[in-house]
Amino acid sequence: MITDSFDDRSEAIINPCEKENALTVDACIMTFSYKIEEFVLQNYTCREIASLWSATGRMPIYVLPYKGREFAFYKTYVGAPACVGAVEESLSEIRTRKYIAFGGAGCLDKEIAHGKVMIPTQAYRDEGTSYHYAPASDYIAVKNADIVAGFMKENGIPYVKGKTWTTDAFYRETVRNFEKRKADGCISVEMECAALQAACDFRRLDFYTFFTSGDLLDAPKWDARHKEGETKGTQHDTGHFDIALELACYVAQK
Repeated sequence: MITDSFDDRSEAIINPCEKENALTVDACIMTFSYKIEEFVLQNYTCREIASLWSATGRMPIYVLPYKGREFAFYKTYVGAPACVGAVEESLSEIRTRKYIAFGGAGCLDKEIAHGKVMIPTQAYRDEGTSYHYAPASDYIAVKNADIVAGFMKENGIPYVKGKTWTTDAFYRETVRNFEKRKADGCISVEMECAALQAACDFRRLDFYTFFTSGDLLDAPKWDARHKEGETKGTQHDTGHFDIALELACYVAQK
């Protein structure tokens, strides 16, 4: 059973190994958006410091100086296994204890405006990766939700807090499962949060995250809530990178 997968009594066969020349940075920022990666490279002074490789190709890691600090930045993969694997492998290339992830999420509550920032407080573990990093449970606490909310409040950024539903199978978000998750207090659905939190807990990393409220499940028919090519208020909204970068500065001081 997947719920029996957590094993903290024997060694992993493969482990990340920090390189002697790994660069120390104040935090690492992850995006899922190729458009945001393009925006960052065009609008900030970045230098490539490493590459992560897989069968799908190369994932560059960049360093971005900002306000007297240095932050790592990379475009990660969608989906819990590959996203967590990239975090593990990044530990070989950079030295930091703080990881920030942001991206779009489906919305389970029609009262939450399109494009509004959502901060997950707990993540329902409807994926497989987290069960290899933490004992089985329905939910995992997103430990730094209050810190992220405090940052949003200080900077006048409207936000809403609530549980999230992390799934591996977005084409199997059935009506019955949606109704159960919404009744349980979930306001969003995405594919990585539970796994990222479990992996960061296991590796003793601080994890910070927020979502952009995107497509709406809480409607008679699924509603994408944006026009083709539109980026504002979506997972490709470059303004949310600006939020993530300021959040990185904020948590670097803690």
